[in-house]
Amino acid sequence: MVSALAALALAVALDALVAEPPRRVHPVALYGRVVDALDREWPRPRVVGALVALGLPLVAAAFAAASVVGALRVHPVLGVAVAGLWLFSATSRRMLVDLAGDVVARIDAADDAPPSGIRGLVGRDTTALDDGELRSAAVESAAENLADGLVAPLLAFAVGAQLTLALGVAAAVWVKAVNTHDSVLGYPSKPHGTASARLDDLVMWVPARVSAVFVALAAVDGRALPRAQTWAHAPPSPNSGWPMAALAAALDVRLEKPGVYTLNPDAPLPTTADAERAVRIVNRAGVLAVGATGVVAWL
Repeated sequence: MVSALAALALAVALDALVAEPPRRVHPVALYGRVVDALDREWPRPRVVGALVALGLPLVAAAFAAASVVGALRVHPVLGVAVAGLWLFSATSRRMLVDLAGDVVARIDAADDAPPSGIRGLVGRDTTALDDGELRSAAVESAAENLADGLVAPLLAFAVGAQLTLALGVAAAVWVKAVNTHDSVLGYPSKPHGTASARLDDLVMWVPARVSAVFVALAAVDGRALPRAQTWAHAPPSPNSGWPMAALAAALDVRLEKPGVYTLNPDAPLPTTADAERAVRIVNRAGVLAVGATGVVAWL
């Protein structure tokens, strides 16, 4: 579909030029504020959580689809432009790579405190981690965010666009919304976030494994995937272990979250050179994901 390919090209161009929309108008940031406002005590938390997890992403997807359909009725070029803007907002490659690269570069330069910017990449407490563990956290997060922030919405767009451009955009926005719910609410301490976490586990099952394939291809390492299968189930998440384990195998390094999981346990923690190579592999994997989406969109 030419329109889907054109929308993808616009999203990729915007990503390369500006990386992210301004936060004050970023649809994902705005949506995250809505979800965050629902992070409170509820009388029946699991029921409310299920309604929120199932309903809000559908509302976001319907709104995105309606905007594309309305723009297409005005003019096909406008419809493609609106679709491209939505896809640009729902995906992230350059920001991920830039942030990961900047964090890796700052780890060695930092004195005793974690480098500035690491909280934007790594969700865990980093105050007690040494340099090797900080690099491990950065590499793990880059691999996981490749799946969440790029491959998953692109895959959804590629599938949905086989029917209509608006459906492709709706699918990408829905996946991004589901992932946002999990990021804000999907913690064991929040019973109203259980449904969000479980839905995200279901949605990310395929993208996480596809991301591992892209990592192996980007590293030009045919043994990365078979080796990754050995450790992919070590993390408590059913999905995040796949791209992380593939990257650990490709780099032949140990990636670990102390007290939670260890990937490739017999290898050393990543050096600065390993972490820099990890960022390059993630970048190439992202480019492969965009290319594959373009091929599917063209069919």
